[in-house]
Amino acid sequence: MTTDRLLFGIGGIVIGFAIGFLFANSVNRSASLGANSSIASNTSAISNSVLPPNHPPISQGSDDSSESGGALPEVTAAIEKARREPDNFEAQMTAGDLYYQIQRYDDALKFYEIANRLRPSDSESVLKIGNTNFDAERYEEAEKWYQAALKKNPRDVNVRTDLGLTFYLRTPRDIDRAIKEYDAALAIEPESEIALQNLALALIEKNDANGLEKTLDKLEDVNPKNPVLLKQRPK
Repeated sequence: MTTDRLLFGIGGIVIGFAIGFLFANSVNRSASLGANSSIASNTSAISNSVLPPNHPPISQGSDDSSESGGALPEVTAAIEKARREPDNFEAQMTAGDLYYQIQRYDDALKFYEIANRLRPSDSESVLKIGNTNFDAERYEEAEKWYQAALKKNPRDVNVRTDLGLTFYLRTPRDIDRAIKEYDAALAIEPESEIALQNLALALIEKNDANGLEKTLDKLEDVNPKNPVLLKQRPK
């Protein structure tokens, strides 16, 4: 769902492998469709697929011709249905999911935003708009939608943790605000591995040695094989 596009320095040592873990877990968890167990991050991945089992991914195209040239007839039909039926919430969400799968985020957002206008109280469309902006690296925009999602469910640890990531990853970073959101997530679920891991990374960047040691102790209790923990406490 996300790419390993970030490298975090720890004492001059790059820990890119930990970031891949952070992203795959964090965003996937928040993106779960309502059956999420806890942070987009590390629970059930978003279930967007409408393709047959074992079908290879649809190749990404630069324009709509890719929809008819290389896509399955069912995929083309689903997208055309959404365009023909602008008042059909489910059709808009399905089309958004198809575009999201091939990382055409702007196209996905068009359909998700229509769905959100059709059902403003629906939490799924709000979360998907947030996640899509996040994956497009539009962190300020993702923040806005995660905040909206938290108004609907203030105790969603997954979304709270991803909200923290929007502050950590933006330019310039807001480390203190990221830590605040991670702490809020941990107040709800003290054993959230992803929140602890993200907090550890933020504390490393802040050079908060005492806070880091306490966080690593908790992280070790949750998962002694966590990659950030192993990097900081090699055995």
